[in-house]
Amino acid sequence: MRLSIVTTLDYAVPEPTDILLQIEAAVIPEQHILDARIDLPPTDHFARVPAQACIGERLLLRTGAPLKVRYEASVEVNRILADIATLPAVPPHLLPGETIDYLMPSRYVTSDTFHDFVQTEFGTLEGGLRVAAIRDRIAETLTYEPGSSDAFTTAADTFKSRKGVCRDYAHLMIAFVRASGIPARFASVYGLGVEPQDFHAVCEVFLDGVWHMVDATGMSTPDRMAKIGIGRDAADVSFLTSYGDVELLSQTVEVSELVPA
Repeated sequence: MRLSIVTTLDYAVPEPTDILLQIEAAVIPEQHILDARIDLPPTDHFARVPAQACIGERLLLRTGAPLKVRYEASVEVNRILADIATLPAVPPHLLPGETIDYLMPSRYVTSDTFHDFVQTEFGTLEGGLRVAAIRDRIAETLTYEPGSSDAFTTAADTFKSRKGVCRDYAHLMIAFVRASGIPARFASVYGLGVEPQDFHAVCEVFLDGVWHMVDATGMSTPDRMAKIGIGRDAADVSFLTSYGDVELLSQTVEVSELVPA
């Protein structure tokens, strides 16, 4: 599938500030960037640096100008799809070294506090069957409610409140999957079908030797997502981090299917 992506950011910057951006679709084998353009304000410094696990890039800026950014891209998604429920887990002792970090608790994902719950609720299931059951349970028990969480909300908070947005769904799913001994990580994506349109977050699970996207919100599917970056949780893949005061004025994300003429 081909996706058209248009993202705009408009932030007031009262004084020269260092800013970290990660909003571009990643150049990776599972998706092909057909064309892309990003317009940035005048900067005192600009650099591109590899993002987490070298999936995507971060832009390092220093600017005192208003942060007006426009990113446009056409992306062809060629992701291999699989029925999650049919996939076996890789035993922890056979996991590739680069997946081990995604078994560990992290800032927003206190997976070590969910071991007893996960064993009680899903202990009879293994591998992809357990992951599919976790996805379905979260979809059934959580209510998608914009404004019900903030930048400090953890998986434990979401577990108690039973509501959140895509970020919270992803964090809770990652927590349950890690507590099952299966690597899981956070993926920032552009997703077709996401309402309201915005940056989207999903879980990625390591099954049968490959990473697979799982959207517990049910709003999008792996063949309709363009990946921006990944991390242990949202802290690793924020679309904007400022090291000074900035004020949000407006922000838009538009994702649509690009139909060949």
